[in-house]
Amino acid sequence: LQFLYFIVAMAYQSSESKKDEFRRYLEKCNVIDALTKVLVTLYEEPERPDKPVEFIRKALGGPSQSEFDMLKAERDEHLERIRKLEAELKEKKDTEGAQES
Repeated sequence: LQFLYFIVAMAYQSSESKKDEFRRYLEKCNVIDALTKVLVTLYEEPERPDKPVEFIRKALGGPSQSEFDMLKAERDEHLERIRKLEAELKEKKDTEGAQES
């Protein structure tokens, strides 16, 4: 029974030390300060935003959802263009290779 208590105590201690270590990491990297500032800004907004997650994302410097969707669509267009150009290049190489034979 004492051994079981010891194992449980060690697991709890390990869990607590991991939490403390993670908290120190967040503090060291100024994550806690940045999140606190954003949450204070949200709190001080005269009217609550309809989409608080988007407000937080924007306050931290990220794109809004509409900007993200636009960038994603643009990326998809570029990927499709790359795919087509790669297919054209392969076709030209295959054609040139057949002509040389």
